Amino acid sequence: MNTAFKKLICRFFAVALITLPFQTGQASMIGTDQVAAAAVAKGDRTLVLGYLSRSQTVSEFQALGLDAQEASARVAAMTDAEVGTLAGQINAVPAGGDGLVALILVVFFIWYFAFRR
Repeated sequence: MNTAFKKLICRFFAVALITLPFQTGQASMIGTDQVAAAAVAKGDRTLVLGYLSRSQTVSEFQALGLDAQEASARVAAMTDAEVGTLAGQINAVPAGGDGLVALILVVFFIWYFAFRR
């Protein structure tokens, strides 16, 4: 290599080191409560979407003239707090008890959170 080319490369790297930042990111610790809240929100959303994908729920939606895919899309658009409220209502229904009450609650909350805006 000739010396002119070496000088050009050295100048380029010197300018690049001066103008470009060395490090722009910053690492920090996250709390356990943040991780736990994210896991709970994901579990609640999975519970509600799983309930909506059941055959009984889909047939009830069709009987009411609603589309199950649209209901799933509306649940996906809900905030974590809204989904948590809905999952709490589903969990409050007795196991093996009145499934119709849970279905009515799901349909009501989807309708409420979708059209209240």
